[in-house]
Amino acid sequence: MVAHHAHVYRKVLREIAKASVKPRSARNKDIASNFRAFFAENAQSGDARPFQHDMQNVLTFLGSQRQYKALLERYNPLIDLTGEERIEATARRVGLNMPKILDPQDM
Repeated sequence: MVAHHAHVYRKVLREIAKASVKPRSARNKDIASNFRAFFAENAQSGDARPFQHDMQNVLTFLGSQRQYKALLERYNPLIDLTGEERIEATARRVGLNMPKILDPQDM
């Protein structure tokens, strides 16, 4: 049973690493230690079936979130732009150029 917990623990860690934006050295160490302690506590419990089910749900959620983010970036490339940048990009897409906005301080 402990081997299965270790296997699920490694799978969750891999999924978290894939989803993480920061490099491993920059990640919060407290979260990792609490997560490790959580797995160690549940490895000692008698009935591990609910814990395994919950961890499979976590794995499914993390994988789905990663896939959702990839699809969102692929099919909606304007998602991370500001409002003004989005308008300019949309205008360029249909063959228009936005007029230059006159700044009163430049006069």
